Amino acid sequence: MNEMTTLATLVTVHIIALMSPGPDFALVVQNAGRYGRQTGMMIALGLSLGILLHAILSLTGASLLIHQHPMLFALLQAVGGSYLLWLGIGALKGTWQHYQQRHQPAEQQTAKQEAQRVLANRKQALAKGFTTNILNPKALVFFISLLSTLVPASMSLGGKATAICLLWGTSFLWFALLAWLLTGARLQQKLQRWTPWIDATCGALFTLIGSLILLSIIAQ
Repeated sequence: MNEMTTLATLVTVHIIALMSPGPDFALVVQNAGRYGRQTGMMIALGLSLGILLHAILSLTGASLLIHQHPMLFALLQAVGGSYLLWLGIGALKGTWQHYQQRHQPAEQQTAKQEAQRVLANRKQALAKGFTTNILNPKALVFFISLLSTLVPASMSLGGKATAICLLWGTSFLWFALLAWLLTGARLQQKLQRWTPWIDATCGALFTLIGSLILLSIIAQ
């Protein structure tokens, strides 16, 4: 298999994985729908930077070393699972608060909505996207498996650099496209009405994945 074929296969598998529903996908849907296009784009950039770091660590062998040390990998799983669980509980709590606010005076509702908007700044959106991806232990295992299987040790330095750039570029383009599509004028109006349901669904997904990761540590 020549380098061009290897890179094409790598990108194809990666794109399929990106389109699969998971924490990254849910994070873009939840935040772009609530806070708008700019926040969605920053989340997309943060997620893609996390993938970029995963790719670099996997190709340099650092991720494999982490995976081969049970205690270190268990620690990463615990941190990642706890973070996803925290995101999930926060989203579910936000859904509950939304229903409570429906019975509050309009002035109080507006004040709380403005407080939420303040939290949706660029740096926080970027950090949230990056943290969600880089702390996901399933992402670490995926990239170790993907790159160790498809990228031979004999691949040139230029080929490996190209692979890293392609993984980052396709990741950013996919999540940015998703954020852009979700923040069209008509769809944005609908999403604002569906926000509680989106938060509840994403919260349930984060909570489930985080809980399963933590339970897998206990079961080991």
